[in-house]
Amino acid sequence: MTLSRRRTRRSGRSRLSVWLRRFVLLVFIAGVTPAVVTLVYLPSSVHPISTLMMKDLATFSGYDRRWTPLDQFGDRLVHSVMMSEDGQFCSHRGVDLGEFRAVLDDFLAGEATRGGSTITMQTVKNLYLWHGRSYIRKAIELPYAVYLDLVMPKRRIMEIYLNIAEWGPGIYGAEAAAQHHFGRSSRDLTARQAALLAVTLPSPLTRTPGRPGPGLERLARTIERRAGHAGGYNHCLR
Repeated sequence: MTLSRRRTRRSGRSRLSVWLRRFVLLVFIAGVTPAVVTLVYLPSSVHPISTLMMKDLATFSGYDRRWTPLDQFGDRLVHSVMMSEDGQFCSHRGVDLGEFRAVLDDFLAGEATRGGSTITMQTVKNLYLWHGRSYIRKAIELPYAVYLDLVMPKRRIMEIYLNIAEWGPGIYGAEAAAQHHFGRSSRDLTARQAALLAVTLPSPLTRTPGRPGPGLERLARTIERRAGHAGGYNHCLR
């Protein structure tokens, strides 16, 4: 092998090594950034925005979000969302292991899987990750959700979630959703209206709580009943 060829090979390996180091550094920064930003989001005076809200800003679409402290939402809405989205919110540590095992069993059996996301996991997704069904994203959510639950009080997690969740095109947060769909503040919602908003969350672009069909009304009746008995589940929000 000639000297020039050896130099070319060494140069190629050197460039590959540089790109690998850059890639590892980029992955490290991408992984650490949400953990650091989470600490910035701890004070109640900070009002985070979601990745979808960032996209709306970047595309000049605009959005409606009216930040509201947790104790100003009203129990009907908070209890309805909790019982609809994550009834064990106060009991798990970011990930509902029982629900996660059921999702994993369905996946291994080749069956259609349920959502399985806790409110903490959805908060992580809305704050830091992309949307759409993805097992890769779900795997990333898990450690971040455990971390979020470890460093952030449950009340703060719920407050952030209720202020960044999507409730329709350009509609973010429960207060904006209540005003948009029912023309009233979230604290003044009836039990049925609160339940209708809650059952809209899994599919905010296709469900309209202000004009519910029979299926949405049926789901809302179920959540309304559950929310009326949420006292044994909401101890972390008192």
